Amino acid sequence: MANRNKEIRDSKSFSKLLSSIIIGVILIGVCLIGLGSYFYINASQKPLNPNDKSTTKIEVLPGESATMIGEKLEKEKIIKNSTMFKYYLKFNNISNFQAGSYEFSPSMTYKQIAKSLQKGEVYIPVAFKMSIPEGKTIDQIADVVAQNTKITKEEFLKAVNDPEFVKKMQKKHPKLITKDVFNKNIKYPLEGYLFPATYDFTEKNPTTEEIVEKMLKATEENAFPLWDKYGGIVIKEQGKEKRLTFHEFLTFSSLVEREASGLTDRAKIASVFINRMAENPEMPLQTDPTVLYALGRHKSVTYEDDLKVESPYNTYIHTGLPPGPIATSGRESMESVLNPAKTEYLYFLAAKDGKNYFSKTYDEHLKLKEEHIDSQQ
Repeated sequence: MANRNKEIRDSKSFSKLLSSIIIGVILIGVCLIGLGSYFYINASQKPLNPNDKSTTKIEVLPGESATMIGEKLEKEKIIKNSTMFKYYLKFNNISNFQAGSYEFSPSMTYKQIAKSLQKGEVYIPVAFKMSIPEGKTIDQIADVVAQNTKITKEEFLKAVNDPEFVKKMQKKHPKLITKDVFNKNIKYPLEGYLFPATYDFTEKNPTTEEIVEKMLKATEENAFPLWDKYGGIVIKEQGKEKRLTFHEFLTFSSLVEREASGLTDRAKIASVFINRMAENPEMPLQTDPTVLYALGRHKSVTYEDDLKVESPYNTYIHTGLPPGPIATSGRESMESVLNPAKTEYLYFLAAKDGKNYFSKTYDEHLKLKEEHIDSQQ
C-alpha cells in the first residue's frame, strides 16, 4: 500500500514537473516570438540603406492611399516592406498626405518619409503647373501643352498619333492601353486616355513622352480603382447581356462627360444611353458631341446637315458606342457609367437654362423641346 501511495505521489510530481516544463517552453516561445517581432518591426523601420544618399523621384497623386504610396516606395527600392510602412502610418495615426513630386532616398527612415508626406515638403521644386479640364479632346490638350511648354501643337499631335509612340506607351501600360486603340476606325489612339487634372512639372521643358506618361499614370490611378470597385459594367444590347471592355468604358464615360451640364445628371444621362442600347431593335444614342467630334469642329449649335456626316463616330446613323472616346472624362462621369441611375428614360435634352430634361416617350420629349428650346428662340 505504501509503495502504491509513493507511486501516486511520484506520478503527481512528474506531472507537475512536466506541466511546468511545457508552460516554460510556451512562455519562452512567446517571448522569442515577441522579441523576434519587436526586432523585425524595428529593423523594418530602419533605412533600407543608410549609406545610399541617392534620391529617386516619387510622384504622389491626389487621393492616393497609404497602401498605394507604400507600394510605390517599395517598387522604387526606397523602403523594404510596403505593408510594414502602412502599419507604421496606421499605428502612429499618420494621414493627410500632400500630393506632389518628391525625392526620397533609401537612407530615409519611415518617420522622415511620413513627415515629408504630411508637410508636403516637396524636394523637387515645381517649375510650372498645367491644367487639363474634363471633356477636352486630344486636339485641345495639344493646345494646352503648346501654351505651357516649348512643344508645338503639331509636334505633340504627331507624337501621340505615331503608332510606334503608342506601342511604346502600351508596353509601359499594358493593362490600360489595349489593341482596341489600333482599330482602323479610331481617330486618335490615345483620345480619352489622358486624364484631366492639374499637373505639376519639375522640369521647365518636359518632353512629350514625360507629359503623356504622367497623364496615363493618372488615368490608371483614378480609373482602375473605380473599375475594380464596381467590377466593370454589364449592359444589354438588344436584350442580350454584354460586358464592356475598359476601352468601351472610357468611350461611354466620355459621352457622359460631354453631355453633362451638372454632376447630378450624369447618372441619369448614363441610364438613357443604357436604356437605348437595351431596346430591341437598338436605338441609336443620338448624342450631338459625337457628331461634332466626327466633324472635327467645336460648335455651339448642331444643325440638321451636321447629323448626316458619314463617320463611325456619328451616333445618329450608327447604333451602339462609337469606336473610341471622344474626350477626356473625370471621375464623376466614370462613376456615373459604372453606377448609373435606374430609370426608364429614353430621351433627354439640354435647355438654355443649363438644365437637362428627361422623358420616357418621344411625345414627352417633343413637348419639353417646345417648352424649353423652341419657345426660347
